[in-house]
Amino acid sequence: MAASTVTIEEVKSRKQRRRFLDFPFELYEGNPYWVPELLTADIQALWKNPALEFCKTRYFLASQNGKTVGRIAAIINQKEIEKTGRSLARFGWVDFVDDPEVTAALFGEAEAWVKSEGAEAIHGPLGFTDLDREGMLIEGFEELGTIATNYNYPYYKEHLERLGYQKSTDWVEFEIEVPDEVDPRVREFSRKIAERFKIRELGATNKNQFKPYIPKVFDLLDEAYADLYGTVPLTEKQVKFYADQYFGFINPDFVAIVLNEHDELVGFGITMPSMSKAFQKARGRLFPFGFIHILKATKKNDRADFYLVAVRKDYQRKGVQALLFDKIWNTFIRFGIKKVETNPELENNTAVQAMWSNYKPRQHKRRRCFIKELS
Repeated sequence: MAASTVTIEEVKSRKQRRRFLDFPFELYEGNPYWVPELLTADIQALWKNPALEFCKTRYFLASQNGKTVGRIAAIINQKEIEKTGRSLARFGWVDFVDDPEVTAALFGEAEAWVKSEGAEAIHGPLGFTDLDREGMLIEGFEELGTIATNYNYPYYKEHLERLGYQKSTDWVEFEIEVPDEVDPRVREFSRKIAERFKIRELGATNKNQFKPYIPKVFDLLDEAYADLYGTVPLTEKQVKFYADQYFGFINPDFVAIVLNEHDELVGFGITMPSMSKAFQKARGRLFPFGFIHILKATKKNDRADFYLVAVRKDYQRKGVQALLFDKIWNTFIRFGIKKVETNPELENNTAVQAMWSNYKPRQHKRRRCFIKELS
């Protein structure tokens, strides 16, 4: 049997880090559907992340004939272990060429390390938290990605299944249509709900107005998303980390904040004009010209993305979504948005999916979290 031509190395040096970050740009060169992450965001996430205070990590590169052919991050998140009661490990930031030998060597190294750390199973693609990119695309390869999601080639699924990985859960994504005008019945319903439960939409016109509510947004996220797959509670440092990441590009018009009579946060919706094409043009870099493409996308766009929507548990099923949608749909119409991407939602989250039923939803993508038991 011929000796393996694949070499696996752990990422330690600055040069190896650069290869780890650059590999997707080589792999997806010319692909019109792949949306790169900003390199600065990946550097922050992988090497300057507050989650590293309670996570162990190893990052690996695969080489063949002197060329980089794969990468993977292996993560042991202590908070996930405490939450689930299982010695689970994660993999993420995974990309590889269409060569089963490469995939076997790459995953073999990651599995060996997490197993040496006591892991009984490994699942992914996942980041450090539910707010990182997650899931492996298994449907929708000819659909434009978003800045919140991974893209990968169709052969990825086959490679993982060959290595013994099985479905753990799926997320689905929808493209929905923005109506020409907000249904007057929705507006009237919103008014009645606001009066009945003494709630109101903040109506922020600048970032300073909703800035005080940002920590409360993440507190509500922790509560509302606690039972969802892959979620882990956030520390105070992580809240600041993700606040800086998520709210850096936010236009207040695209954020809905619902408060009760005591000015307590009871629900929110965070959306943005689509940054997909702008990020493609920026090619992972804000400077010297990447920020110009991003600024243009915030001002002139016919597509938008839903990022986060949550309602406090004691206010669920009380119509809070009506106030959120009244603000958001009016913003979309005013800015000329025609299509909206929902981004991933768990396939069995029928409550969320029901919100799109009146907007001609097209389920156009599906992504999967795989798991493998380690004997």
